[in-house]
Amino acid sequence: MIKKVHMLFSPQIISRRIWQVFCQFTCIILIFTLGTAHTSYAQKGAGLSILRDAEIEQTIRHMSEPIFKAAELDNNSVRTYLINDNSLNAFVAGGQNIFLHSGLLIQAKDANQVIGVIAHEVGHITGGHLSRFSDGIRSATIMTLLGALLGAAAIAAGSGDAGMALILGGQQIGTRTFLKYSRTQESAADQAGLTFLEKTGQSGTGLIGFLDYLGDQELMTARYRDPYAGTHPVSGPRISKLRERVESSVYFKAKTPEKIEHEFRRLQAKLYGYLKPPYATLNKYTQKDQSLYAKYARAFAYHKQHEMAKAIGEIDSLLREYPDDPFFWETKGQILFENGLIIDSIQPYRNAVKILPEASLIRISLAQSLIATEDDLYLSEALENLEFSLSRDPKNSFAWYQASIAYHRKKNKAMTYYSTAERFLLIGNMQGAMVNAKHAVDTLPHDIPQWIRAQDILVVTQSNMTDKDRKKHEKKQKEKH
Repeated sequence: MIKKVHMLFSPQIISRRIWQVFCQFTCIILIFTLGTAHTSYAQKGAGLSILRDAEIEQTIRHMSEPIFKAAELDNNSVRTYLINDNSLNAFVAGGQNIFLHSGLLIQAKDANQVIGVIAHEVGHITGGHLSRFSDGIRSATIMTLLGALLGAAAIAAGSGDAGMALILGGQQIGTRTFLKYSRTQESAADQAGLTFLEKTGQSGTGLIGFLDYLGDQELMTARYRDPYAGTHPVSGPRISKLRERVESSVYFKAKTPEKIEHEFRRLQAKLYGYLKPPYATLNKYTQKDQSLYAKYARAFAYHKQHEMAKAIGEIDSLLREYPDDPFFWETKGQILFENGLIIDSIQPYRNAVKILPEASLIRISLAQSLIATEDDLYLSEALENLEFSLSRDPKNSFAWYQASIAYHRKKNKAMTYYSTAERFLLIGNMQGAMVNAKHAVDTLPHDIPQWIRAQDILVVTQSNMTDKDRKKHEKKQKEKH
């Protein structure tokens, strides 16, 4: 990543007023681990929740990247985000950013349906359909909402098996209001999506099945209709045209690779175990079902019910069969950590990192456990993992927070100031970011990248202060001197 691009919406290119509103949004973010699902679930009605999980993100990328390549998009430029919402929805916003609702992933009959939806959404990207928003919505309002949405995704942090969930309290993102497409655009996205599927040797039957479902949705009243049906209008001729091409394709009966289908079923089991009430999970995945997917889902259900022994029992059963699965080790680490067994959680996390060293979110979870022991002997290992993760995910505010704790305990004032400045910038605390960046500039060696970056933060925060805040800051500085 280019050193000076650290926000999805740079303050230099967003008007001061929009940036201020964005900061107000991000300042009220509450962070919850996925393991404490009842907390996140209870807050869902208050706003938008973006979920992060190493395994789920990997699975979505495995399904998406062949489509991106077929569309001649740079894999590193297209980002996918998971929204905690029961509705069957997906949309593209802010350029090459694809948002999938958890309801879509849970309700899909198979991986091919989700792949078809992703191909369709990529069709909107390549067709340039994002340039048109609904009439009557002021562009500044759209940019503010979009900035809050993507800002939330940018600062989503990882902790535990399922990472971290970020809640934007009190602000609903009305995607159905300003992300509507015309029937012409929908048909164009269909055809483009099918082209991408054919280039990758995949069937379009999943997309047809999904659109058939949406066609039924349009017959319902608005109250019971899935949002996707409202933003992506379906018509009989559109489905007929699509079906004709799909059935004539040489890949009509092509099967999704077993590996992808297996990963997707794991994803569904994990999401179901996390998002649904425990009784629903245990009814769906009964004890008679001893499949990998059922054990995985029950582990989350038992964990939510605070039945740690049963949760660990399910995970240990999986680890006996699959000792080299990093995500099962990660889940065990999370369950132990969130039940207060901090020391015991370290080795499972270490095992996960050893098997999957590139997984930044898992490394952050390991670092959190190491720091939480309050034993300074673990600090160097914690910082090693955090520095690796932040080199790949510099917008992770939780990682910066953990780094600031570790640097503080190692009595490294300069890096404590710097880490705190990065964290405050990401969560929208301009005053805190500016003050800590100034201290970092004064105390860091001038020949390291962090000193240059601290200067950047200082310039950004100073230029985006309100007149009132600037006067207040100047007054404080005079009083100090």
